[in-house]
Amino acid sequence: MPKMVFINLPVRDLPAATAFYEALGFVKHPGFSDDNASSMQWSDTIVFMLLKREFYSTFTSKPIADAHRESAHLISLNFDSREAVDAIVEKARAAGGRIDASPPQDHGFMYARDFEDLDGNGFGPLWMDPKAIPPQP
Repeated sequence: MPKMVFINLPVRDLPAATAFYEALGFVKHPGFSDDNASSMQWSDTIVFMLLKREFYSTFTSKPIADAHRESAHLISLNFDSREAVDAIVEKARAAGGRIDASPPQDHGFMYARDFEDLDGNGFGPLWMDPKAIPPQP
């Protein structure tokens, strides 16, 4: 069985958060979703678990960060092209997300932008051509 990654994110409005991720192309898995959580499939091995803040708090004794004010993590997502990076950033904007808090980065071999979801969670979609990475000294 391949290794899988489950990313748990606290959300204030589960239906709105679910709609945001669906607008980006994630697919909701109804078997792992309920009134407290939406299981949003990114790929065969990567799943974002959107958890109501109250439910999220049952998994940790730490305070839940307000991602609009504090950064707890930045999640990078790899894409096959620059155009695909631009497309998901545009989908995030159209779905109500905040885009390009930092200027887009274009290093020739790598292109990256950023967006935040409705709860302020930060994403860095990027495209990279490993064959074009400059050699290391």
